[in-house]
Amino acid sequence: MSQNDARFISRLTRDTLALILAGGRGTRLKQLTTWRVKPAVPFGGKFRIIDFPLSNCINSGIRRIGIVTQYKSHSLIRHIQQGWGYFRGEFDEFIELLPAQQRLQESWYSGTADAVYQNIDIIRTHHPEYVLLLAGDHIYKMDYGAMLAKHAEDGADMTIGCLEVPLDQAKAFGVMSVDGDGRIIDFNEKPDNPEPVPGRDDVALASMGIYIFNTQFLYEQLIRDADEPDSSHDFGKDIIPAVIDNYRVFSYPFRDVQSNGQGYWRDVGTVDAFWSANMELIDVTPELNLYDREWPIWTYQEQLPPAKFVFDDDGRRGQAIDSMVSGGCLISGATVRRTLLFSNVRVHSYSEIDESVVLPGVDIGENCRIRKAIIDKGCKIPAGTVIGEDPVADAERFHVSETGVVLVVPEMLGQELHYVR
Repeated sequence: MSQNDARFISRLTRDTLALILAGGRGTRLKQLTTWRVKPAVPFGGKFRIIDFPLSNCINSGIRRIGIVTQYKSHSLIRHIQQGWGYFRGEFDEFIELLPAQQRLQESWYSGTADAVYQNIDIIRTHHPEYVLLLAGDHIYKMDYGAMLAKHAEDGADMTIGCLEVPLDQAKAFGVMSVDGDGRIIDFNEKPDNPEPVPGRDDVALASMGIYIFNTQFLYEQLIRDADEPDSSHDFGKDIIPAVIDNYRVFSYPFRDVQSNGQGYWRDVGTVDAFWSANMELIDVTPELNLYDREWPIWTYQEQLPPAKFVFDDDGRRGQAIDSMVSGGCLISGATVRRTLLFSNVRVHSYSEIDESVVLPGVDIGENCRIRKAIIDKGCKIPAGTVIGEDPVADAERFHVSETGVVLVVPEMLGQELHYVR
């Protein structure tokens, strides 16, 4: 990229306001979202899901960000205050929290478009030339500057980030058709029979929930949609289908900069998908590189001692194999295999943990056997507990997913931890 191109992109990012939609309940994650909104769910050993779109903004040079919240947002708000409070207002950079507060009408947010519409007066105060709308609940690394440059080059009114997904999974997405120039000519939100990409019958072109709008065009569409009594006030269901015929709406294929193949992107909205995406990280060369210094993922960094492994006796050896172990963890005479231990996890003697995702502050007693499980924050697993060996017994106490992942939260153990997790 030439210096002129870099300066062009830096001007675009400087004139952009990013809005992260982080109010969804995330019901498909079952009890993981009983006390927290989905973007606040821990991920990857030390992060939370919202850290990924936030880090993408910072790494892309976008430093004016609003976070739209609604459902059980306190842990999300606290995380933002603790880990993302270093912006300098005198440089016109900020992260603003935008809770549902009935600014324009006597109702809470009723859809994604309504969530933005109800904050339209706040958007106006920042005078952005472009508005970048992001979902707060996906895992990926993406340079929004390149997408902004393509938006400007196309002379687009709106640009939608997209990727190819298997046809049998496309029912969960907004599916689009494009012409030879990438202009969107058809869009269907979560269709029963997704249209495959021309020339292929196994994939469809799906929306990533990433939208760039020219700001004035966004205002016009939000106001028009707000006046529609039959609208569900959703971008995918209402806004996009209404504009593709008469306005310049383009697709932006998400590509990996190094390989030029499709970029890494995961929707971790189900228990199985959440477990699988975490487990991918412990592969020898995972597709998502958390050790990438050129595109770091930022988060709140709690000050913790290093992880510690103690005892070296036969049958009582503190060890972790093909695993990720975060700060503050203590593995005392136990064996951990193909597992992610988040911060401050204690695993006591003679226990065996395999293929599991263990969230912060968990204490696992002696002589436990745990396999293919997600253990929620703060759980105290009694000594001798066996999880993941008997699906019938597990289902009587815990949630067991379609692929056999066992989700354990404190309430299932009779531990009523009514604090923010």
